[in-house]
Amino acid sequence: MLITAGIWGFGFIAQRVGAMVLEPFTFNACRFGLGSISLIPLLLYFNRRSGNKIPDTATKKLVVFSGVIAGTIIFLAAWLQQAGLSDTSAGKAAFLTGLYIVIVPIFGIFLNHKIKVSTWIAVAFAITGLYLLSVTESFTIAKGDLYEIAGAVLWAVHILVIDYFTKKVDALKLSFVQFLTSAVLSLIVALLFESNTLSQLQQGIIPILYGGIGSVGIAYTLQVFAQKHAKPSHAAIILSTETVFASLGGIVILNEQLGTRGYIGCAMMLAGMLLSQAPSFAKNDTSKNISIE
Repeated sequence: MLITAGIWGFGFIAQRVGAMVLEPFTFNACRFGLGSISLIPLLLYFNRRSGNKIPDTATKKLVVFSGVIAGTIIFLAAWLQQAGLSDTSAGKAAFLTGLYIVIVPIFGIFLNHKIKVSTWIAVAFAITGLYLLSVTESFTIAKGDLYEIAGAVLWAVHILVIDYFTKKVDALKLSFVQFLTSAVLSLIVALLFESNTLSQLQQGIIPILYGGIGSVGIAYTLQVFAQKHAKPSHAAIILSTETVFASLGGIVILNEQLGTRGYIGCAMMLAGMLLSQAPSFAKNDTSKNISIE
């Protein structure tokens, strides 16, 4: 789990570098296309383990339907995330994206879920941290930060959608379809509205490879196997450390600095993320935790 969080955290560094040379839809088309391809060996492995059973037509249709819905949300969320990275730091983007951990329980209000006191405290920490991290003394916020916050809302929606559909279809097949959907939609928009040269693609090859094979193929595989041996609430805590890895990577690799105010904000947001998972630390915790990279 910790390795997974590290790969995802440093993925923000790769995306930040990619944002410097490639437009967002082009980068995401390459990233998710490569990511979906990298899942094929895993799909084949689990298919053999299940005895090469062929699912019925209704199941296939449900996998495709759910994957397209989830993939469309990823397409929009990943665009906001990648577009925001062209105007904000990798560490800040990771913490702002991590707000989805706090937003998900809040969305539970609309699903008639009871919100515990610890969740409201977590929200207070997260909002205070968000203010310190992104809002300047003149009460302005950078466009890139707004994109990341909007993306966090969509990532939260995506988690709820995934939580619903994984009760009905195979999670790995769902992931493959959603990544493929995001890649196809990104490619269509890129061909219509973006213009990237071969030289730009060559400059972005390392971030694309890391984002596709590392963040999607390798990290997702590790998560699938690791979560078989971890409580969902524990997994959520460990995976939330991707924000710390992203911040450290931004400092060491990209020489990014957030300042004292920014780091205090990050600490408060991380505290909010951890507190939001506190209700899950029950003796009989069997709830699902769905994470994104």
